[in-house]
Amino acid sequence: MTNELQLGKGSRYSITLLVFFGPYVLFQFPAAMVVRKLGPRVFLSSIVFAWGIVMICFGFARDWKTLIGLRMILGALEAGCFPSQYYLISSWYSRFDLHKRTSVFYLIGVVGSALGGVLGLLFSQMSGLANYKGWRWIFIMEGIITCLIGLLGFIFMVDFPETAYKSFKFLTEKECQFVVRRINRDRQDGEPEKFVLRSCSTIQAYSVGFYLPIILEKEIGFSVPVAQALSTPPYVAAMILMFFEGLLSDRVRLRAPFLVFNALIATTGISLMCWSIIPGVQYLGAILVTAGSSANLPAVMVYQANNIRGPWKRAFCSASMISFGGTGGVAGSLVFRAQDAPKYLAGIYACLTANGVIIGTTAILTAYFWVRNAQAEKGLYVIEKLAAFRYTL
Repeated sequence: MTNELQLGKGSRYSITLLVFFGPYVLFQFPAAMVVRKLGPRVFLSSIVFAWGIVMICFGFARDWKTLIGLRMILGALEAGCFPSQYYLISSWYSRFDLHKRTSVFYLIGVVGSALGGVLGLLFSQMSGLANYKGWRWIFIMEGIITCLIGLLGFIFMVDFPETAYKSFKFLTEKECQFVVRRINRDRQDGEPEKFVLRSCSTIQAYSVGFYLPIILEKEIGFSVPVAQALSTPPYVAAMILMFFEGLLSDRVRLRAPFLVFNALIATTGISLMCWSIIPGVQYLGAILVTAGSSANLPAVMVYQANNIRGPWKRAFCSASMISFGGTGGVAGSLVFRAQDAPKYLAGIYACLTANGVIIGTTAILTAYFWVRNAQAEKGLYVIEKLAAFRYTL
C-alpha cells in the first residue's frame, strides 16, 4: 500500500493520519446532541453501516489524495460513534458499576487491534483475486464485515434506559423504569433534562496503534511478518490489565490510583523501548507501554463520568473528553516521524511528557475533590447541585 500509493514520500503518511482528526474533533458536539434526539439504535447503526462503506472505498483508492478524503469522512463518522457508545453505557450503570463495564467496552476495541494483524494476514492471501492486491482486499473484506455489523445494530442495539423497552425483545417497560430508579438513587440523572487527561492518554495509545509494527521492525529489528505477528501480544496484555483493573477499581471505589499506576507502567515501557539494546527487553517495553496507555483510556473516561451529573452534561463532557482525545491523536500521528527512525526520540519524549502530565493532573484533581468532599461533609459546599453527591477519588 505504501509503495503503490506513494505514501513514503515526504510527510504523506503522517498527513494521511493527521487529516482524520479535524472532522473527528469538529463533529463531537453535534453528534452528542443528535444521539440524544434520535436514540443510539438508529444513530449508531447508521454510522457503523456508513463506516463500512467508506472502508470498502479504501480498497479502491488510486492515490494518496483519495486516502485523505476518505480519512476525513471516516473521522466525521467516528466522531459520532465512540462518544455516543460511551454515553449510552454510562447512562445504564451506576457510578461504581461503570469501570468494569467501560473496561469491557474498551477491551472489545483492543481485541479488534489484536486481531487486526491476524485478519490482515488472512485477507492478504486473497492478493491477485480480481487483479487486486492483498492490502485492497483487507479494506474491502473488513468493510463488508462492518456493514453487516451495522445492519445487525438496527435489530439488536438497545436505546437509553427510559425508552429501551421499545428495543427488540430486551426489557419490559417496568424493568426499564427499575433501571431509571436505580440510576436516580445513585446520581439522580436517570432521565434527560430538557435541553487534558484524555489528550495525554491518547497521545500514547494512538502512537502505539499507528507505529508499533514499524517500531518493532525498524528499531528492534524484527522482520515484517514477525513484527506484524508480534503486534498482537501487547494488546492481549492490555486486555488483561484493563479487565482486572476495572473489576478492582469498582470494588475499592477508587479511580486516581489506577490512572497513576498505568502512567507509571507506560513510562517504564517507553524507557525500556528507547534505552535498552536487548531486543527481548525492548519488546517487553512495547508490551508495557501498550498495556499502560490502553488501560488508562477507560480509566480516564470513568474518572470523568463518576464526577458529573445530568444527562446533557454527561453527553457533552463525554464529547469533550473524546475531542481532547482527538488532539492526542493529532500529536500521536506527528511525533513519531519517519526521519527520527529508528529511535524516534521526539515521540518517546512526547509520551514521557504526557505521562508526567497525567500523574500531575490526577494528583491536583484528586486533592481538589478531597477538599470539596470534606467541605460537603460539613455542609459548607454542595457538589453538582446535590447534597448527597460526593466526588470519586
